[in-house]
Amino acid sequence: MRSFIAIDLPIDIKSSIDRVIQKVSGISRGIRWVPVENIHLTLKFLGDVKDDLVLEIAKRLALVGKHHPPFNISVRGAGAFPNLRSPNVLWVGVDPSPQLDDLFAEIDATLSEAGFEKEGRKFSPHLTIGRVRDKRDIDPVIRELATYKDVFFGTIEVREILLMKSVLKPSGAEYSRAAVIAL
Repeated sequence: MRSFIAIDLPIDIKSSIDRVIQKVSGISRGIRWVPVENIHLTLKFLGDVKDDLVLEIAKRLALVGKHHPPFNISVRGAGAFPNLRSPNVLWVGVDPSPQLDDLFAEIDATLSEAGFEKEGRKFSPHLTIGRVRDKRDIDPVIRELATYKDVFFGTIEVREILLMKSVLKPSGAEYSRAAVIAL
């Protein structure tokens, strides 16, 4: 089972992001937009996980959840990785949060003890909204996206983390919850 650990978004933030996507999606065909129902904050991508490990992962995440009280994070701004001049991934930003950083670090450490590779890159929380497939004709999209660099999209009250299952289909990824872990 292809899996990842995530934080879901409230519907009002998804709606705000969807309005941005709807505004720019018709400008260029070179971008594959993430369906709004699939937008989430990834904490850790696990890759293919054997079914018998799902319960073990959920137990480990439950222990992590007990160490972290609920907290809030702000969703603000928009941009691209690696940058707006040469975009590969389009994103909406998440403000820095010591609580989110601590949660990520503990999840990463706990799952590395279970055999999952520790993250080699610095944690950079964001919400992926699109992937650039063809860079021709994307300048108008990038210019419009840049106008959202300081826009506040809302606050997420983080009360749970999710162990998600991802099934790749020709129409795109289909996500479902494998476990819900309370903080």
